[in-house]
Amino acid sequence: MAKKENNLALGVSESEKVDAYMASLDHPLKDCVIYLRQLMLNVSKQIGEGIYWNAPTFYYCGQMEAFDPKTYKRYIVGLNFYKQDTLRLVFLRGASAEDPQGLLEGDYKDGRRLISFKSVEDIKSKEKAFVNIVKSLLAQMK
Repeated sequence: MAKKENNLALGVSESEKVDAYMASLDHPLKDCVIYLRQLMLNVSKQIGEGIYWNAPTFYYCGQMEAFDPKTYKRYIVGLNFYKQDTLRLVFLRGASAEDPQGLLEGDYKDGRRLISFKSVEDIKSKEKAFVNIVKSLLAQMK
């Protein structure tokens, strides 16, 4: 039996699930998450959100040609709360993003790249480069 596609694969935003998650989030960098969430949603009306991999995840909600859900073509970025002093952002398709400022970290063979933030001030200082990375990934969506 085929696995049912989830809303990330279908491009359906689940803001109510993220609202509920955020209401119960207990993390020292919750203010960073709140700031990043608003920043992501303000980049484009075509960005949706949901809870995947046990954290807020942002993805493209526009029309796309059919694709294998395992390729994560809609995926933009997911948050990772493993560390208490750093908020990690995982870009599964980060290797294909334009990043002239070198904000993306790592050289994973699967194409993942990471960005780490330690405070809202840290995010604000890199905000323009971050938004440009997100826009670069959005431009690749078809």
